[in-house]
Amino acid sequence: MGISIQFSLYMVFLLGIGYYSMRKTHGNQDFIIGSRSLGPITSAISAGASDMSSWLLLGLPGAVFAAGLVEGFWISLGLTLGAYINWYVVAPRLRVCSEKLNAVTIPTFLSNRFDDDSGMLRIVSTVVILFFFTLYVASGLKGGTLLFAHSFGASEQTALLVTALVVVSYTFLGGYKAVCWTDLIQGLLMLCALVFCALLGYIAISGSGADIAETNPKAFVFTTTWLTGTSLMAWGFGYFGQPHILARFIGIRDVKDVPEARRIGIAWMMICLVLSTAIGLIGIGYNEIAPLAGVTGPDGNKERIFLALTTALFHPVFSGFILAAVLAAVMSTADSQLLVLTSSLTEDLPFFSKFNDKQKAWISRIGVVGFALIAYIITATTGGTILAMVGYAWGGFGAAFGPLVILSLCWRGTTKHGALAGMIVGAVTIFVVKNYIKIQGEYFYELLPGFILAFAAIVIVSLITAKPSEQTLRKFDESQP
Repeated sequence: MGISIQFSLYMVFLLGIGYYSMRKTHGNQDFIIGSRSLGPITSAISAGASDMSSWLLLGLPGAVFAAGLVEGFWISLGLTLGAYINWYVVAPRLRVCSEKLNAVTIPTFLSNRFDDDSGMLRIVSTVVILFFFTLYVASGLKGGTLLFAHSFGASEQTALLVTALVVVSYTFLGGYKAVCWTDLIQGLLMLCALVFCALLGYIAISGSGADIAETNPKAFVFTTTWLTGTSLMAWGFGYFGQPHILARFIGIRDVKDVPEARRIGIAWMMICLVLSTAIGLIGIGYNEIAPLAGVTGPDGNKERIFLALTTALFHPVFSGFILAAVLAAVMSTADSQLLVLTSSLTEDLPFFSKFNDKQKAWISRIGVVGFALIAYIITATTGGTILAMVGYAWGGFGAAFGPLVILSLCWRGTTKHGALAGMIVGAVTIFVVKNYIKIQGEYFYELLPGFILAFAAIVIVSLITAKPSEQTLRKFDESQP
């Protein structure tokens, strides 16, 4: 009962933020990017929280618990490097360029950047967003389902329904400001949960006789083959193409705020990744001395390791707030993705251009509900782990948009035909490799070939097609920070 009350209070608090944000939201651009008014702390932490999602508290500790450091080390290293380069190279350029081009979404940015009168860039990029982001939201709902089912003994269908309703409610009300403000709070809550869980878990197994290396001989082994290691690090390529992260760069208050935001965001991220990996290892030792319910066995799920440790380590008075951190991780990504989905609907599809700004804001709200319903259906009818679902969507955006975002901001010679080729090659490669190419005994992440081939396609097609017009080149030069 105590946990239920704590969850309820947390939900009311989030809905209060949503309602307050609704009062401060005027028009669709305000709903989508908050009129570019948020400072470095909110932008940085909300970007990190929306990035990490339930993967940080469920997927990563579960992977380390099952396979040891090999996944946690290489993925974390790749993500940290990718995030830093993204903040250093992409963030300042995209902030300036998007404002100069009057773009609030990635499809609009690409269309305006290349003076694409045909609309093909906008249409193809919108289709990519609608497809992969719906899958990404589904992975978030999957995380919430695990949380509610574990915490309250609810059926998966009930847990899924509750998760979807909570995420939709405050996103529907407040849009970008509600999403960023709640993500700031949720990012800090996630950090606190990781700190206390790792600390109490370490204390619990210290002196207990638990031998992590003996229990799982692979626990501290992080060496692997070059292909598996490179594929794991290739997760870092995904940062350059994630629309919900790039939206934080577009919406930050001023380009001068980017360096401070970078330092805050990377520090938060590194601490969280280290603690999350440590919890996976601690869980191996704790499970040896006190088997954790719901983690191992025929019906066990290793992605519940953080939840199980929290229940075992914390007094019920506090466990509700700690478990709320998992819900925070789920919501901080799903809300951002729903917002990007509905912004692509209203800003990038020609049909909605006839509506005024306030009408678009309400259409965007309706879109939040619609896309959440589609994600709900996918989650209810699809199996697979959170890590696998996130990996597919992350790879899709990283390959389709990552090379294009970098080259469109850094290379004058990029052409619209090259841009179109890169998106198509990246998306198709992800689909083909994911579904049809396996290498026995190796982890081969589809983003690795997807990113490389898309990058090459943009460069080659740009070199053999007509050069950008003088107007396009002048626009590029004027938009550099």
